[in-house]
Amino acid sequence: MKITKGQAAAAIILATIILDQFIKIWVKTHFYLGEELRIAEWFRLVFVENDGMAFGMQMGSKLFLTLFRIVAVTALCWVIVRFCRRTDVGYGFIACLALVTAGAAGNIIDCVFYGVLFNDPMPPAVAVMMPDGGGYAPLLYGKVVDMFYFPLFSFDWPEWMPWVGGENFLFFQPVFNLADAAISVGMVVIILFYTKHLSGSHSDEPAVEDQTSR
Repeated sequence: MKITKGQAAAAIILATIILDQFIKIWVKTHFYLGEELRIAEWFRLVFVENDGMAFGMQMGSKLFLTLFRIVAVTALCWVIVRFCRRTDVGYGFIACLALVTAGAAGNIIDCVFYGVLFNDPMPPAVAVMMPDGGGYAPLLYGKVVDMFYFPLFSFDWPEWMPWVGGENFLFFQPVFNLADAAISVGMVVIILFYTKHLSGSHSDEPAVEDQTSR
């Protein structure tokens, strides 16, 4: 039995969300806020939380961000359905859209439910799921859990450099989660290989899902 593009997209979204949430819940219930586990010099698990966009960026109010993500995921699901019906679109592009959708949905779950599901104890205590005293925030006001940290290399800028002279540069500095990685990978691959599908030009031939694949 051949897997359709729609089924492939659903499988990618579901698998990514499940794995993302498993990692987040494990970190949330086993690490105190700010705790670091050094696996290698270039790879560490660091438990941090943020109210913002991917990689801890900040943009606008918490409620706005949560509602924005919900609207974005709804729109992405609609886009995936539309592209699955097109005969000129293959599995690769659909997989990228599914990764972006899954990543956005994974962070939405944090924002919508984590404030209600977990408490927010002072370190070194770790969070408890479904605490007796209730969660740390109302519905829609939870924080996104991040944990992956890759300090791959660093160097000091020369003193004579304007603005950054003498400062230390570290790559890669942001702490992120699997959902952020899914969004980034999906977007980068789309930009590199599938921009033609975003141009708006496509065949008007009636589409039968998975009639062709690429």
